[in-house]
Amino acid sequence: MINGKKVLAIIPARGGSKRLPRKNVLPLQGKPLIAWSIDAGLNSRYVDRVVVSTDCNEIAEISKLFGADVPCMRPADIAGDTATTNSVILHMINTLSRTERFDIVVILQPTSPLRTSADIDDALDMLEAKQGDGVVSVCECEHSPLWSNIIPDDDNMGSFIREDIKGKRSQDLPIYYRLNGAVYAFTTEALIANQGISYSNAVFSMKMPALRSVDIDNELDFKLAEVILNS
Repeated sequence: MINGKKVLAIIPARGGSKRLPRKNVLPLQGKPLIAWSIDAGLNSRYVDRVVVSTDCNEIAEISKLFGADVPCMRPADIAGDTATTNSVILHMINTLSRTERFDIVVILQPTSPLRTSADIDDALDMLEAKQGDGVVSVCECEHSPLWSNIIPDDDNMGSFIREDIKGKRSQDLPIYYRLNGAVYAFTTEALIANQGISYSNAVFSMKMPALRSVDIDNELDFKLAEVILNS
């Protein structure tokens, strides 16, 4: 609870990962990937309840073993590849609203194992300080997107680099940030009104370091997380 407001943490974790099979339960430093996010939520100063939304019995059992609640299994219409995070969030809010009321919802992707309970608390502190709709974690882009472009069918690079940045050094370019997927903290009211996570002048960014921004999508990402944890 923060300033009298109840806080729910939702961890969305479906079982059908294609790039890295059984990704959410693979062991990372001796415990399943999803357990890192469960621990971060449980160790937050403000989070009152940590729940996991999943369509996978294995994920559900492991989540409960590590202290999270699994109030229900995902229904079939939000369990497939095309299901969105927003649909999962709204389903969980609606399910829990029959017996409980939460003022703030924190979404913790299980693929961000290096995010800490302090990061969660920082996001919630910012949400309260800004009195906005939400706070979303970001990190600096590893490479400036200004060095990126599409490639035409004939592979020529005539217009690959914009004229206004030709000859410039990377350090002379503006700093760009990207979503890192680690923490989304929103008021329940805003999530319902906007039908999920939204971006507006009432939503604020929380900067995180690259070392805690690893987002595991494939085997290389997984190995990177292991290297960081071992260092």
